[in-house]
Amino acid sequence: MHKRFIRGAAITAVGALALTGCAASGDAGEAPEEGATGADQTDLTIGVFNGWPEGEAASFLWQAVLEDNGYDVELEYADAGPVFAGIAGGDYDLALDGWLPMTHADYMEQFGENLVDLGSWNDDAVLTLAVNEDAPITSIEELAENADAFDNRIVGIEPGAGLTAATQDEVIPTYGLEGMEFVTSSTPAMLAELSSAIDADENIVVTLWRPHWAYDEFPIRDLEDPEGTLGDAEGIHTIARTGFEEDYPQLTQWLQAFKMDSELLFSLENAMFNSDADASEYEDIVETWISENQDYVDSLTATE
Repeated sequence: MHKRFIRGAAITAVGALALTGCAASGDAGEAPEEGATGADQTDLTIGVFNGWPEGEAASFLWQAVLEDNGYDVELEYADAGPVFAGIAGGDYDLALDGWLPMTHADYMEQFGENLVDLGSWNDDAVLTLAVNEDAPITSIEELAENADAFDNRIVGIEPGAGLTAATQDEVIPTYGLEGMEFVTSSTPAMLAELSSAIDADENIVVTLWRPHWAYDEFPIRDLEDPEGTLGDAEGIHTIARTGFEEDYPQLTQWLQAFKMDSELLFSLENAMFNSDADASEYEDIVETWISENQDYVDSLTATE
């Protein structure tokens, strides 16, 4: 099993502790240290979804950028639901992985009065059902009649994920997949099953999304979704707590202007999540990536 799966499983195990392990940095009230711009507070807690690499990569990037500008940044891991709840409750200041308008719409509706949407930084996010490259089907509409080829199983991620809800509420009833077992546990568990199936040359169908490093790691492809049950491309949004704009006026401007195209994102993900990398090396890996993309990184905090 790749190191990244082991890391992800460990993060999932401790994720439930994240809400009690972090304090609301918005109450710190400290003056900016030398290097910080504007009247921002300096302590910042970013909530990071377990198993969602695009948000993890963006969070490590912003941690490095902000610490170079005088901020004190903590990354706290939890599943998506607890992160949204934590932002709404002030335990986290922001998260960089809100998929809108569909995937995380329920959380925005539930906690929206206490959340601030700072805008999308990538507009190429899509939910998918993926299979091994040599699978005998090309479309979800073929899955029911070929269920036996996939051991009558669809391997999913966390039960509370928006992708899980879309699969349960839209994909399965639309394509008549009620006869298949829909297995949910965690993203690391799904990836471990995907890896094992690929190694054993077995068919497998998993819930997945783009952008994700798995598309570079494994010989897999998406199933067509002719009924559009998984929706169109979405934006990946920065979601902050209420009061964030007042506490971090300069950072708010930076985050509202933040854009990262998929090519850049993939390059950072691939550097961080390649099979030889360990989580303890992420900070060094990100620093190296920054040095190779310095013009882009400098633009993230450019003042008008």
